[in-house]
Amino acid sequence: MAWEIVPYFCELVLLDSESRDERRMADRILQDLKALGAEVFEDDCAISNQGNAGNIFACFPGKVEKAPLLFCAHLDTVVPGRGVKPVVSATRISSDGSTVLGSDDKSGVAQIILGIKAILDSKEEHAPIEVLFTVSEEIGLLGTKHFDSSRIKSALGYALDTQDIGEIVCGAPSQNSITIKITGKEAHAGVEPEKGINAIRVASEAIAAMPLGRIDFETTANMGVIQGGIATNIVPKEVFIKGEARSHNPQKLEQICKSISTAVGKAVEKHTVGNDKATCEIKIHPEYKSFFIPESSPAIVLAARAMQKLGITPDIRKGGGGSDANILNKEDCPIVILGTGMQRYHTVHEYIEIADLEKGKALVSEIIRQYSRD
Repeated sequence: MAWEIVPYFCELVLLDSESRDERRMADRILQDLKALGAEVFEDDCAISNQGNAGNIFACFPGKVEKAPLLFCAHLDTVVPGRGVKPVVSATRISSDGSTVLGSDDKSGVAQIILGIKAILDSKEEHAPIEVLFTVSEEIGLLGTKHFDSSRIKSALGYALDTQDIGEIVCGAPSQNSITIKITGKEAHAGVEPEKGINAIRVASEAIAAMPLGRIDFETTANMGVIQGGIATNIVPKEVFIKGEARSHNPQKLEQICKSISTAVGKAVEKHTVGNDKATCEIKIHPEYKSFFIPESSPAIVLAARAMQKLGITPDIRKGGGGSDANILNKEDCPIVILGTGMQRYHTVHEYIEIADLEKGKALVSEIIRQYSRD
């Protein structure tokens, strides 16, 4: 078993762990946490998630009498994440170009485990530490949504799950998922197309009229999936569209969803043939709520001080993506998101600098050290 950051990280990325298939990764992490002396628990969210592994929660006792400190990361990767072959150079670890690398979020996992190990090895007295490794984060934060957060006793925490070393994400947006079904009327495309209502055309007009992309500094919207039609010689009857809207502002999120619904409604209204009309069904589902933590919060002050101690410049900002922190944040345990060094993640061009892996590990150790001393 390797305990140095580069071989350890590479061992983790070799373990297939696409969402709902994290068993190999979970078994390895359970083994490693137990080897470090943690009290470990795996929940049963695999049942509700239709996966093969649960969330892993671990506790390291401490001799400093304080509330625990929480670290969090997720075990799953996006597709394509099977058969990862890491390419290691003198300064960087990359994907070979056929899969993602998996630094989202195995860099966070490695930095947490080895950062804690460094504290344990040093024999320094430290506060209790809690660790949560979640599953199915990449497909809607499913693991965290099913985790019993009453187990967490920490006073504050950190989710290692964003890009640059030095980033402290103090806020993240709410997200609504959007599902649209447009129904037209099928007809023979070569013999009597005028008797049909082309659902693809209706969908195209609706999408063209939607406010999409960067709406403003805190609001985005995207249509990411479209499916419809069965043959080129049939006027398509049905089209399914899936998308999302995000905003740090709840009123703006509500408004953008209304605007998308209005665009669909207006496109549908324009298409009739005789007594037949195009129709639509729109479902808008809240996935998670936004959070914001002020810069004066102890979680941010502590992280910034630890970074400065290591010569890292803190970069406090709001983020645009969702993470486990959206679900776990609560008043008595504020959780901010820290960068791990992952670059071009969610693509086959993903990489991470070895120096950043090392810095992330050192940052975990320093946060524990600073928290325990204060």
